[in-house]
Amino acid sequence: MTKMMFVNLPVQSLKRSVDFYTELGFKFNPQFTNEVSTCMIVGEFNFIMLLEQPFFASFIDKPIAPTNKTVSAITAITYDSEAEVRAVCEKAFELGARRYKEPEDHGFMFGWGFEDLDGHIIEPFYMNQEHVIPVENN
Repeated sequence: MTKMMFVNLPVQSLKRSVDFYTELGFKFNPQFTNEVSTCMIVGEFNFIMLLEQPFFASFIDKPIAPTNKTVSAITAITYDSEAEVRAVCEKAFELGARRYKEPEDHGFMFGWGFEDLDGHIIEPFYMNQEHVIPVENN
């Protein structure tokens, strides 16, 4: 079986989040979408579940972190070029995302980032695949 990854993020307004991420070019799987959650397609086997906060809370036994004050994760998403990274970040800023850092160029890798409308840190990046050493999946 191919492993898949689902990152679950609490959001205040599903509609607002879907509108934001749609403008950034993401699509959603209608099979896993209802009035309180949706499945944002990041890659063939990678997804972000956007869950309205009360629904998200039903899966856990501790309080939801206040993302306007804390960070518990950085969600990094690969893009095909530095230009795509710049374009998606600039579009996110136009849509109301917060710029919390400047772009970083490491030669073989370029990254930037934004804080989305719910305070989640999203870091688009490009990495030249010629510099990636294959790792055996045991």
